Amino acid sequence: MPTEAQALELEKFLPYRLSVLAQLVSESLHDLYAGPFELSVTQWRVMAALGRFAPLTASDVGQRIVMDKVAVSRAVASLMKRGLVERATDLDDRRRASLRLTEKGRTVHAQIVPLALKYEADLYQPLSAEERQALNSLCDRLFAHAKLLRNGP
Repeated sequence: MPTEAQALELEKFLPYRLSVLAQLVSESLHDLYAGPFELSVTQWRVMAALGRFAPLTASDVGQRIVMDKVAVSRAVASLMKRGLVERATDLDDRRRASLRLTEKGRTVHAQIVPLALKYEADLYQPLSAEERQALNSLCDRLFAHAKLLRNGP
């Protein structure tokens, strides 16, 4: 039985707070593009990765957006069916297929990006420029360290 010193205060527990914050932010951002563009969170993340880094394989996309292969594959299949993403066989390695946004996909991406950036600016609003910079630096450090804890040195 834990002693009082060992009690877990969930509302102050960093992993819990980060999870809840991430969920709240993700849901709020999703509300901006779900209805008008009929995209799920995973579909938008795939499009965002391809919009910035294409061409990418499905595996590369999964690594960039930190999502499992099954979720990425489903999102890619759905986006391809809607004509937002296209797949091309690598000429150097026929076993490898790369993904990129179609023209229609680039148009949708270009419509969502300003909404996402405005949401980010609104979210940052209560923080000063120095606090924003500090938060970004701290998040970078925590992200790198969390990856080490997950994967080992």
